[in-house]
Amino acid sequence: MSVRIRMKKMGRKHRPFYRICAMEIRVPRDGRVLEELGTYDPMVPETDARAILNSERIKYWVSVGAQPSDKVGILIKKYGAAGTHVEAQRLALARLAQGKRQPLPRPMAQAAQPTAAPEEAPVGEAPAAPAAE
Repeated sequence: MSVRIRMKKMGRKHRPFYRICAMEIRVPRDGRVLEELGTYDPMVPETDARAILNSERIKYWVSVGAQPSDKVGILIKKYGAAGTHVEAQRLALARLAQGKRQPLPRPMAQAAQPTAAPEEAPVGEAPAAPAAE
């Protein structure tokens, strides 16, 4: 049995997404996989955050004779266990995670009211009476 580490195409039209899988050579591109080893999303804006690999399992499959495809070989060289872009990938993933943390939007009822809201009296006290002129 000859094993190849290659990409399995997922996603929809004009929005590709790939899973990096260990597959037999004779199986079609989107066929049965032996094991999923990572993902590659070319639509992520940060270039170094596009590939997420399980380095331990890739190392195992290569040790038992699996051959990576050309594109997967480049991704392993860059983002594998001892890759050249591992630190850049870590920073890119941190930047993406920080971009997702946005402040919560104000509810619509508060947005329609003017910014000066009436002051509320503390619990247990009566509201202050207006001063007589």
